Amino acid sequence: MTESHLEIERKYDAAADFTLPDLSGLPGVEGVRDAASVRLHAAYFDTADLRLAARGITLRRRRGGEDAGWHLKLPAPAGRLEVRAPLGRARSVPGRLASLVAAYTRGAPLRQVAALDTDRRTTLLLDADGAPLAEVADDAVVGTVLDAEAVTTRWREVEVELVNGPPKLLAAAGRRLRKAGARESSASSKLARLLDGRIERRGGVPKAEAKGRCVGDVVVARLSAQVDALLRHDPAARRGEDDAVHQMRVAARRARAVLRAYAPLFERERVRPIGDELRWLGGVLGEVRDLEVLRARLTKRVGELAQADPAAEPVAAERVAAERVAAVPSWLDDLARQERAAYRRMNAALGGLRYFALLDALDALVAEPPLTARARRPADEEFPGLLDRSRRRLVREHDVLTGDPEDVETARHDVRKAAKRVRYAAETAVPVLGADAERAMRDAKAVQTALGEHRDALITMRRIEEIAAAVRDPAEAFALGRIHEVERRAADASLTRFAAAWNA
Repeated sequence: MTESHLEIERKYDAAADFTLPDLSGLPGVEGVRDAASVRLHAAYFDTADLRLAARGITLRRRRGGEDAGWHLKLPAPAGRLEVRAPLGRARSVPGRLASLVAAYTRGAPLRQVAALDTDRRTTLLLDADGAPLAEVADDAVVGTVLDAEAVTTRWREVEVELVNGPPKLLAAAGRRLRKAGARESSASSKLARLLDGRIERRGGVPKAEAKGRCVGDVVVARLSAQVDALLRHDPAARRGEDDAVHQMRVAARRARAVLRAYAPLFERERVRPIGDELRWLGGVLGEVRDLEVLRARLTKRVGELAQADPAAEPVAAERVAAERVAAVPSWLDDLARQERAAYRRMNAALGGLRYFALLDALDALVAEPPLTARARRPADEEFPGLLDRSRRRLVREHDVLTGDPEDVETARHDVRKAAKRVRYAAETAVPVLGADAERAMRDAKAVQTALGEHRDALITMRRIEEIAAAVRDPAEAFALGRIHEVERRAADASLTRFAAAWNA
């Protein structure tokens, strides 16, 4: 069993004779209490070439203290996501934690690479009710790198971690510590400090935003950002966290769209296989995402039906609403089971060699992009023509749609895909073209969104029809009919929005 929480903290370097200042009077702090000192021993695990450390990830097994066990710390926008597991075996990383870093290890074994022994004195900053707002840990650390030389390093540091306190408390505590002589640490973790100089930093290329840069640099920077996003959302997607699969799928789609929209900048035969594999990955993630959307949509519709007829007597209306809410349709449970099965298939694919090979190919693409001579031209000169290339395709697909095609639904889907490509191509060009690209991005997004909503409504209607064919309860069949009608109206409304977006 694993658990997780978001870790928001700041670290400070301190001299051996540093004295922790009085921390009372900080924002919201009504009391200060010293906790018992504790000795901690942590064994850190990584691949032989330190792939986790290169991405700012730490995986450790720690003994001592209240949170003894396995800790996996992953970078997150507001801090670091810490996932925990029980102590278990000393040299065997829990399978669940190992799977969460599989996109980084890619089949390479995890082994112990370092050890840290810490003497910790903890000070709790409390609110008026005695509840902790933050913890201040004063650590004397002895770290050993377990390589051929077995180098040992000693240092002292102070960590301030929010518990329930506001961000301003973190900043105020930092000011108090710096005034007392501490210095904000440049290392993201104790392990990063210990391994400094041994880590081959990874995680993208420098941002290319200046108009003077060549177009290839800007596009590769955009690709690099999508590769980073893909990796960042991978652990959360495996855990089934809210919106994580969607965000991971969007990163894969953006990367593929950039490769296709800016194809003249790349050697075609080198990037085509990567585009094909990104499409495969989008399909793997799409099965889960489509079921998530469908189940959420139908759950919402069932909830709307649970609202009693406003014309009914109040008492009767409340009773009917309660009965409807209590009776969750069996077909909705079936959808949940299908979603869980899709998650299992997704996690199997994300643990396979095909996915790892794609990630290796993306890393290589960003590190040594196979660019053509055109990619070396100035970005501000090349982007307008390249963006127009995607726009022209969108217009062609729209012409097909308005030309009475045999399969209208497929034609609409092709317009949606072309609009998405324009949107993502324009996003890439925004740092160079500014307002013009932003306008193209907004217009394309409006078209894509309207047609996406139309497609979602049609898919939901078809699923309702499949479910209704197997339903024997007249009341349930009637309810499904009402939901079907709501979706039909939603489909019609989305087409109206599409027409307005196209003609805007």
